[in-house]
Amino acid sequence: MNKVWIIAVAGRGMSLNIAKAALAARHKVVATGRKSLAGSIIGGIAETQEVIDYCTAHNIKADIALIRPNQINEAFTRVVNKDVRYRFVIDITT
Repeated sequence: MNKVWIIAVAGRGMSLNIAKAALAARHKVVATGRKSLAGSIIGGIAETQEVIDYCTAHNIKADIALIRPNQINEAFTRVVNKDVRYRFVIDITT
């Protein structure tokens, strides 16, 4: 038996699990009128912290290219030209 989830409160709502659980069970989600429902399929703060802790424990780090603010235009040009191997991080302490 399929269920229909009706979001009946005016305004905005944030749900990490309701819509995901409903869709996973092949239920329908209905939101009409002045309602907004937002969610995340990657989890919340607890899940993000779990990934950070795992990376820390296994010495997994992101490869970055540290740039100064005066190099932003050059970095953007490299992104447009697909000449980027690492994520640019702007050092604002200089």
